[in-house]
Amino acid sequence: MVHIVVSNNSQDVESWQQVRAPYSTGYRIKLLSQLLARRFTERLEPLGLTPFHWVVLCCLWEEDGLPTSAIGEKLQQVGGTLTGVLDRMEERGLIRRERDGRDRRIWRIWLTHAGKELETVLPPIAVEIREEAMRGVSAAEREQFCKILNQAIANLS
Repeated sequence: MVHIVVSNNSQDVESWQQVRAPYSTGYRIKLLSQLLARRFTERLEPLGLTPFHWVVLCCLWEEDGLPTSAIGEKLQQVGGTLTGVLDRMEERGLIRRERDGRDRRIWRIWLTHAGKELETVLPPIAVEIREEAMRGVSAAEREQFCKILNQAIANLS
């Protein structure tokens, strides 16, 4: 049997208010994520890309030739979802897949010329959206915000 304790303490009510949507940190982060994704999707759509394409490209711009599993780990994605995205990226000519020379079970993902060229096009779009979202937030506040987010992610990982 579950016992529910109800408090009339105004301090408890105030603290509960902070964890209930739409006031909770989690809800606000989710809302920010959705707004950023919507804006980014609007900007990527004319290029035939999605935010998921963007994150895969970022991984490969950082280190080309990654195994599929390493991309999945970096992005914390399940294989099926990533496989479909890689299929579409390959169809569009942004990546190519090759078997690993030492282990035939491993597929390595390489950028094509078209995938590499997007590195000059997409980051400025991301910067523009970030600047729009962070208008009025100082560099020190941005840095602190990122540290807090990273700590919260680490705490829950």
